[in-house]
Amino acid sequence: MASFHHSWSFLFSLIFSWLVSPTRAVYHGYVPSPWTLAHATFYGDESASSTMGGACGYGNLMTNGYGTDTAALSTTIFNNGYACGQCYQIRCVQSPWCYTGYTTVTATNLCPPNWSQDSNNGGWCNPPRTHFDMAKPAFMKIARWKAGIVPVMYRRVPCNGIRKGGIRFSFQGNGYWLLVYVMNVAGAGDISKMWVKGTKTSWISMSHNWGASYQAFATLKGQALSFRLTSYTTKQTITAYNVAPANWNLGLTYQANVNFH
Repeated sequence: MASFHHSWSFLFSLIFSWLVSPTRAVYHGYVPSPWTLAHATFYGDESASSTMGGACGYGNLMTNGYGTDTAALSTTIFNNGYACGQCYQIRCVQSPWCYTGYTTVTATNLCPPNWSQDSNNGGWCNPPRTHFDMAKPAFMKIARWKAGIVPVMYRRVPCNGIRKGGIRFSFQGNGYWLLVYVMNVAGAGDISKMWVKGTKTSWISMSHNWGASYQAFATLKGQALSFRLTSYTTKQTITAYNVAPANWNLGLTYQANVNFH
């Protein structure tokens, strides 16, 4: 009997080693994080018009596919803009103002510190607080708006359920400087590195400008453009070939046929 148990223990250890072996690691997509306690408020009115634009640079959130299920993050989790595009499930807890269930929001803005107010009385986004300042329509899905502020549980979730189709690239800049706003990012929702390649160039590393924008100081006019992106959270890298045709123009948005998962 001892030999039987020893054999099974040995077999189990072999299977476990095989499962966790880095040589067989396969990326299966971003998985939700654990639930964590934070707080949430709201800004603007039911139209969410004051949430348009924002520190991530997504512009008109309605036409660009983000809608009113958005939130501004405190600096603790905004992470200098690398959190732009991340998706969070948020549910109200420990308050008589709570509704049941949760809502899913996308990070589109920064909630800056307010050092003139105490962190526990108005300065809700002061470090080191983890705080979500939600668009009012999103807040009203988890609590009565009269609450003002409520405790919440939140977790990061994949953006695949709300980001459909390929990544979108919105072009700004001039003839010598290409500024690209990256939108509709699925998977973990975020970007840490980006490269651009023209039909006449090799891959050019782009620098992080602010929010969800990346820039390249290069003359790329008249060339079809491809992009390579790395996710901040998962480190997965994907390549979107020939996203923009050779006659691309500033002020336009181009959509790839690939996305993170």
